[in-house]
Amino acid sequence: MSKQKICVISFDHWNYDNHIVKTLQKKGIKSLHINIGAFKHRNFWEQAKNAFSKVFLNKNNKTIKRQQYLLDTLLHIGKQDQILVINPELISKECHLEIKKYTSKYIAYLYDSVARCPVEHLLNGVFDSIYSFDSDDVDKYNFIKTSNYIYTPKKEFSLTEKTKYQAFYLASYDNRLAFLYQIKKKLDEIDVSYLFIVVGKKGIFKKLQSLFLFSKKSSLLKFQKKRIKQENIEKYYVKTNVIFDLIRNNQTGLSFRVFEAMAHQKKLITNNETIVNYDFYNPNNILVINEKNINFEKAFFSTPYQPIPETIYNKYTLDSWVDTVFELKNKE
Repeated sequence: MSKQKICVISFDHWNYDNHIVKTLQKKGIKSLHINIGAFKHRNFWEQAKNAFSKVFLNKNNKTIKRQQYLLDTLLHIGKQDQILVINPELISKECHLEIKKYTSKYIAYLYDSVARCPVEHLLNGVFDSIYSFDSDDVDKYNFIKTSNYIYTPKKEFSLTEKTKYQAFYLASYDNRLAFLYQIKKKLDEIDVSYLFIVVGKKGIFKKLQSLFLFSKKSSLLKFQKKRIKQENIEKYYVKTNVIFDLIRNNQTGLSFRVFEAMAHQKKLITNNETIVNYDFYNPNNILVINEKNINFEKAFFSTPYQPIPETIYNKYTLDSWVDTVFELKNKE
């Protein structure tokens, strides 16, 4: 097994995928991550030319150069035993077929729904296996069911009753904001403190609006343009008791927030109703809400978290995930 070579290809904007490579390397596998999202124009003039091309020629030169960079890297590193592409819809079918020439086993993992990120054009003759975190897509397209994973070591449980923010939410600026405002109102009514951070370029307008809105000192709905680095998210988790997870429309798969909550042994409030079907579900730790029912008891935010049995917890670790997706146990 130590002689295997495995390559991971992705647009790793949030730095989740690089953990896969590090886990493979710890297992003695020669692994490389090609992060296409890190590819940038060399200078301002290339950026300007690409902008002109997109507007007037309907052609994105950056996409073309990214894919050429990908193929050039594969040419340099040579044949791989396995190649995993995460969210493959961002790469053309022609490029996928070229990538496939560099491996004996070509795998895809979808951690977004097909409704949000269509991949129907890649379902025939491209991948040897397609894994998906979305149960509905698994049933519809006959994908292999998996989930996202716990990528960080388990933290010691602590109930931070005296923390400034009893609840925490972090997500992109999108149509979940209206639901978030409903939640904010309910938390204010039951006097539960919170920190909600909404990230995105459009959020700057909301930030300006919020300057004129009255808000309790113990709670905050914050808008910002700049993303929070993954390694900095932990400092917010250790200071809260409950993590909010609001999924987008057309999604049934579990987001990374679920697994981050498990690793930090924090309670979770989510609108993902499929979570009750998982073996780690415990109503003491996880509260399921929807836009028609966001009534929650204040006690949920102050009562202790109940640890998940180790046998169940370990099933969702990244170590177990790579064993499953790359079928490593079968190769020992």
